[in-house]
Amino acid sequence: MKGLIFKEFLEMVEKEFGYETVDTIIEQSKVPRNGVYTNVGTYDAAEMVALVVALSKTKNIPVDKLLYAFGEYAFKVFVKGYPAFFEGKTNSFELLADVGNTIHVEVLKLYPDAELPTFQVEELSKEKMVMVYHSTRKLGDFAEGLIHGCAKHFGEKVTIEKENIEKDGSVVRFRMVK
Repeated sequence: MKGLIFKEFLEMVEKEFGYETVDTIIEQSKVPRNGVYTNVGTYDAAEMVALVVALSKTKNIPVDKLLYAFGEYAFKVFVKGYPAFFEGKTNSFELLADVGNTIHVEVLKLYPDAELPTFQVEELSKEKMVMVYHSTRKLGDFAEGLIHGCAKHFGEKVTIEKENIEKDGSVVRFRMVK
């Protein structure tokens, strides 16, 4: 997992809960490097899980809620950091349908060793989209937060239904309706 994701997670924690909480979760999670990450570095996804679990225990917030909130937060970061990915897009479904074909292709140019999830669009219309997420990292709640953040970005009200196709969360179907 790219260090950019770790850095943004820790920044979100600091903004929401304060620097002391960042220190606490780094200490409790026992992550290597004392929680120091570089944007282009690649780190074990288990470290992110350990940080999220430590935050969950510290603040008594379920892990799925934290991952969802981080997804929403991360979407805003992506818009600011990579505005070219959003140019010419007029709605959330248009952007989401383009993730695998264009956005992830460009991400891999920037970060060739990035291990990205895949998204398969099963159905797409003006009012409805069905998309399947595949990832060994099992971060469907994070993906759902990104989807919600995308809808917010475009000022759309989208109902999202999440269905775990695989029990372990490695394959998740999202049904979205405007």
